[in-house]
Amino acid sequence: MKWCRLSSIGACRAAAATGKVSEMHGLPVMIDAKNYKVDDKLKDGTVVTIRAIRPDDKDRIVEAFKNLDPESVYTRLFSHKSELSDVDLKAITEIDFENTVALVVTIPAHGGNETIIGGGRYVLYAPPNPLRSAEIAFTVEEDYQGQGIASRILRHLIHIAQNKGVSQFEAEVLSENQAMLAVFARSGLPMRQSLEEGAIHVTLSMSAHTP
Repeated sequence: MKWCRLSSIGACRAAAATGKVSEMHGLPVMIDAKNYKVDDKLKDGTVVTIRAIRPDDKDRIVEAFKNLDPESVYTRLFSHKSELSDVDLKAITEIDFENTVALVVTIPAHGGNETIIGGGRYVLYAPPNPLRSAEIAFTVEEDYQGQGIASRILRHLIHIAQNKGVSQFEAEVLSENQAMLAVFARSGLPMRQSLEEGAIHVTLSMSAHTP
């Protein structure tokens, strides 16, 4: 939990989008996940923005989906899908940032626009869910794989999830998706794995982890 002094509420609100609040006295400040936004650099030096997904990202998501090869679509969705429907796009971009939190990674594009090159989200399981467990998943565009995008998204999702009282992440990963398994293994969180119906079920515990 991050805290602010009563005398600096304005500054705290500005910092709440990223949780960067250093004071430890006064009112607790929850991360504003809906307006979450940070700048970062990939391994090759590419400057990116990691931010909350928005309803106006639908066209960007369509373009990003077109850039995914069939193998990436299958490892993400466990099925072959050639395009996204209007229902899909609404579910992807119009979320409540309470039960579902989604971040995208973008690079600048022409005309002040952005290009989405990766994304990740967690979704809380429906009640009863006493442990406040959430399913987590990622997608990274092929040209930017190996640049640490999934690891960066995971770090930010952990930060947000802990602030919201989520205790663990769960994921279903195809056994051939060793890159994703490595991302989870490097997260710094206690990790459990089990084989279930041809996929590896991964559980990351956040209950004892402090960001």
